[in-house]
Amino acid sequence: MSDGTLLCSALVAIMALVVSVTYLILPSGHRASTRKPATAANALPRSVSPTTKHEESEETFVGKETTSAYKSTIPVDMPTPPPSPRGESSRRKPSITALITNILPSRRGSIASPATSAVGTGELPIFNRSDKEIEAYGDFPDYATLSGVRLPDPYLEFNIEKALPRPYRPVRWSYHQTMAFWKMEPDWWLELENTYVERIHQRKQLFATHGKAVLDSLPGSEAACKETMEMTLQFLVARYPQYFSLAHTTTTTNLASAPDLFINKILGREFHIREMDPLIVILENVPEDFALTMQDTDTGLYGFRAGVICSSLGWNLGTKLGMTLAEIHAPVPDYKEKLQPSMDRFFSKLKPSAPIQRGSWGLEVGEPLFTLPSDLHGPRLSQDPQLTISDVNLRVDWQTLRRMPLSGAIVFNFKALFTPVTEFRDEPGIPQIVAKVLREGKKPMLDYKNTWHVEHVTLPALDRWSEEQVQSGLVEREWEVATLEESPLFKGWREKWRHQQGF
Repeated sequence: MSDGTLLCSALVAIMALVVSVTYLILPSGHRASTRKPATAANALPRSVSPTTKHEESEETFVGKETTSAYKSTIPVDMPTPPPSPRGESSRRKPSITALITNILPSRRGSIASPATSAVGTGELPIFNRSDKEIEAYGDFPDYATLSGVRLPDPYLEFNIEKALPRPYRPVRWSYHQTMAFWKMEPDWWLELENTYVERIHQRKQLFATHGKAVLDSLPGSEAACKETMEMTLQFLVARYPQYFSLAHTTTTTNLASAPDLFINKILGREFHIREMDPLIVILENVPEDFALTMQDTDTGLYGFRAGVICSSLGWNLGTKLGMTLAEIHAPVPDYKEKLQPSMDRFFSKLKPSAPIQRGSWGLEVGEPLFTLPSDLHGPRLSQDPQLTISDVNLRVDWQTLRRMPLSGAIVFNFKALFTPVTEFRDEPGIPQIVAKVLREGKKPMLDYKNTWHVEHVTLPALDRWSEEQVQSGLVEREWEVATLEESPLFKGWREKWRHQQGF
């Protein structure tokens, strides 16, 4: 997400999911920050810091996985689609990308191994399915089998009043131009936390105030919007059965038909989903943003066709809807020359069975969720002498990119997570890496993140905590600062996270 430009777009972070825009490193030196703030004219859109390694972590997101990451699954054939005027589509051979994805071990920090993430082959969808062909599958088909990604396991010990997001720290050093992502873990596609009720209320208020600047769709995206809504509801019901369920209304006579009622026990509401815009259903139940891109069958290019985006800083959905990826990324340095071919290839080859995740980060005063372009830059152009370290939060935008199995749309969803920077104090290596980035990252990249307005209080605190960690033995004094093996987390994250939730 961008904190520092009027030109930022809803899909700039999609580019970061695929190929990170990175920069060379300035000479090392333990010095205070003397940079000037990024202005609206020269600031670049911030989306994410890139990955530099891909080894397996000693402590993965999966935790108690006992299955080897090298073990392959037995493919389950894609279900035969209902008869259509076009007849059966020919089966495609698995792509090289899919073979590599399924054979290689999970990347460092990966939350799922190939042995646990897929339940089907996830063949590339037919991009030109007609609405009639998609409708033939009916409501709430078996998306797990269609996509090749299993439904999540029930999280029965989950308590919405105590739940915290996993402590993502996607801070990396050093930077390289690289493919930077992790395979998505099926259990953690959508992650709820104790801010759920507050965030849903905030999203509804933003839509009431800004309308199509936060939620809109173009003709031709109807099937993709419905498919996305149904997949999100299926996930919530499977993952959090104590809070969500699907049912039939009392007027439904055919109980064998698909459910038409979504019950949300957290909010104490029932949603007649067949009478609602699918994006409104998402807005009022899922505290994440969704951007739907679809391929133009004539040009082959992907364009931004629909979405609900309530956590944008300095841009909004309304200004970018309808644009192609190239048009959206026009302001990004080197995009056309170096990144566009890779982006186009990645989008064309992404399979429903291979969703990916990554995170971007920045430093904020408070918890800004949605900011208009005209309101973004003022507070970032000065360093408030009254600011304290307790006022500064890490903002992580945890992101997923996946292809819908029926419509072929590529959906990008992301969620803004805020954590007090003071949490870094007992997280091994995190103060050192953040300080390294803020001091030694090349200026264009730092302007991209636009953190100057908080560095005068953040850097001294990071230095104190770094020394404390050396003195206590958490970090060796001779350690050369580099991306943690546990990235995007840190050593001991699970124990801290569970303790804070009362487990």
